[in-house]
Amino acid sequence: MANRNMQQASFQSRNSPKPGRRGTDSPAVEQTPADKGSPAPPPRWSPAVEPTNAAAEESGEGQTNITLDITSFRKPGEKTFTQRSRLFVGSLPLDIQEEEFKNMFAKYGNVKEAFINRERGFGFIRLETRTLAEIAKTELDGSLINNRPIRVRFATHGAALTVRNLLPVVTNELLEQAFSEFGPVERAIVVTDDRGRPTGKGIVEFANKVSARKALERCTEGALLLTNTPCPVIVEPAEHLDDDEGLPEKLLAKTPKYYKEREQPPRFAQPGTFEFEFSSRWKALDEMEKQQREQVDRNIKEAKEKLEAELESAKHEHQLMLMRQDLMRRQEELRRLEELRNQELQRRKQIEMRHEEERRRREEEMMRHREHEDLRRQPDGFKPNYLENREQEMRVGELGPRGAVNMGDGYNQASAGPSANQGQMMGMSGRGGPIGAEAMGTPVMSENGAMVLCLGHVW
Repeated sequence: MANRNMQQASFQSRNSPKPGRRGTDSPAVEQTPADKGSPAPPPRWSPAVEPTNAAAEESGEGQTNITLDITSFRKPGEKTFTQRSRLFVGSLPLDIQEEEFKNMFAKYGNVKEAFINRERGFGFIRLETRTLAEIAKTELDGSLINNRPIRVRFATHGAALTVRNLLPVVTNELLEQAFSEFGPVERAIVVTDDRGRPTGKGIVEFANKVSARKALERCTEGALLLTNTPCPVIVEPAEHLDDDEGLPEKLLAKTPKYYKEREQPPRFAQPGTFEFEFSSRWKALDEMEKQQREQVDRNIKEAKEKLEAELESAKHEHQLMLMRQDLMRRQEELRRLEELRNQELQRRKQIEMRHEEERRRREEEMMRHREHEDLRRQPDGFKPNYLENREQEMRVGELGPRGAVNMGDGYNQASAGPSANQGQMMGMSGRGGPIGAEAMGTPVMSENGAMVLCLGHVW
C-alpha cells in the first residue's frame, strides 16, 4: 500500500534532467544517517522538503523536491481517527514529554489523541487513517530513543464484536445499518473466504465501549434478525489476535525454561525412540480431537438442516394461517357491509313510507280545505242537494198517504182539462169532494225527477 502511494508522489528536478533518488515507503523524506549508538532525533513532518547537499551542489547536481499528499493515503469512504488507527507505543523513556511524543508522529499527519503513562513507560496515539498508522508502525518500531528501542503495535480494539450466524445475503452495509442503532459504528465487515464467499461471520467495531456493551447485552437477551428468515445473529466479544508481527525472538523473555527447551534444534523424531512414542501419542490425541470435532460439526449441521426444514414448513403454515385470518376478516367485512346495506335499505323504506304518509295527509288536508272553501263561497240560504233530498223525505213521511201525490205523467195528463184535474185532486183528498181552497199544492222536484205535490191545510 505504501509503495503504491509513493508512486503517486511528484518528483521535480530543477537543474538536472535525471530524477532524484526515491525516498522511503512513507511520507517521510530523506534523513541524514546517524550512528547506531546515537539516539535517533525526533522525526519531523514536512509536506515539501528540499534536501541540500553541498557536495552535490559543487558537482553541479540539481536539488530534488519531493511533494507528498496525505490525502492519497486515505481510501475512498474510509473513516478517519478510528480505533483501527490507534497505536500503542511501549518502552518509552520515563521523562519523555507529551510534545516530544507528538513530534515523533508529526510527519505522519494529524494527531487526534496522545496519552502517556510515564510511570510505566507507554503511551497511545491515534492517527488519521489506518494506512498512515501502518507506515508509522513500520518505521518507528524498534527505533532508538535515548539508546532504548521502542515498541510500536496497534492498540487493542476494546469496542469490537464478533458476529456469527450470518446468512449469505448479509452485506457490510446491512450489518452496519443493523448495529448503528446501538451507537456509532466505525467498521462493519462480513468475513469471506479466499473466493469471496461469506463464511457466516462478521466483525463490528464501535467508536466507544458503551455502544459495544449495549449491543452485546441487547443481542444476548433478545434476538436480532437481519433478514426475513427468523435466524438471529450471535454476538460475542472479539478475540484479538496479532497475525501480522507474531512473536519475534527479540521480544521473548530469556528464562531458564527458554534455554532448557532450546538446547536441541528442530528435528524429526526417530522411530523406536522415546520421543517418537510420545509424539505418536500426541498425534493420536490430536486425531481423536479432530474426529470428535468433525462428529460434532456433522451433528450441528444435521440439526441446522432439520431446523431449516421445520422453519420452511412452519413458514408455510404461518402463511396459510395468515391467509385464513385474512379471509375471515374479509368475510366479516362483507357481512358487516351487507348488514349496513340492509340497514340502509330499511332506513330508506321507512323514509319512503313516512313520505307517503305525509303526502296522503297533505292531500286530505287539501281536500278538506277545498270543501271548506266551497262551502264558504256558497250564497246564504243555499242548501246542497243532499240536504234538500233529506228534507223532502222527511216531509213525505210526515204527510203520509194524503200528503204527497205523485205528479209524474198523470199530472201532465190531468192538466189537459179542469175536470180531470179536479177528479184527481178529489181522489187524493180521501173525502169524495173537491178540495177547493182548503189546500194548495206545491210542486217539488223529487230526487228521481218526478214532480211531487205537497199539500197543506189552510186554517
